[in-house]
Amino acid sequence: MGRKHGPWTVESSERLYADEFAEVYVDEVRREGVEPSRRVTMRMKFGVAVLALDGEGFAHLVRTFRYAVGKESVEVVQGGLEEGEEHETAARRELKEELGIEAEEFTDLGLVDAVTSQVYAPARLFLARGLRFGEPQTEPTESLQPLKVKFEEAVRMVMDGEITQGLSCALILKASRLLEKN
Repeated sequence: MGRKHGPWTVESSERLYADEFAEVYVDEVRREGVEPSRRVTMRMKFGVAVLALDGEGFAHLVRTFRYAVGKESVEVVQGGLEEGEEHETAARRELKEELGIEAEEFTDLGLVDAVTSQVYAPARLFLARGLRFGEPQTEPTESLQPLKVKFEEAVRMVMDGEITQGLSCALILKASRLLEKN
């Protein structure tokens, strides 16, 4: 007898691949009234996403080439948690590494599951304010170009499909809603 997973019973699970960022599994599953089938899933490292907003109303974003989609993407700062690292600590680290920014205030805007059908990729969203600027400390594998736009422009870019990356869209729109209320 397999283990229950929602309406499914998992008869077997095999890890096909693993590295420091992700694991890929293939599960043999069954469900009452449905033919047995196979589900392939990927589990990503828990992540954080940070929108840096300065006192003059500018959002500090990055432009980077994303291999999987084969194009440049405008995004908020983001990255994965290190082993044992707290979410806010990771958010502070990523912001300093990618844009050279330190922030006095971090507002937790909640958890988002970036993709839910075949990928488990949870991320905690943060709004960073009270910014101090320094030099970025990007990793050799990263090719990031800083992008400074008025926050209203960032919202427009989401609504017009110029920013399409899921975490960035969710964070920018959640921040917009929060700032409208305050």
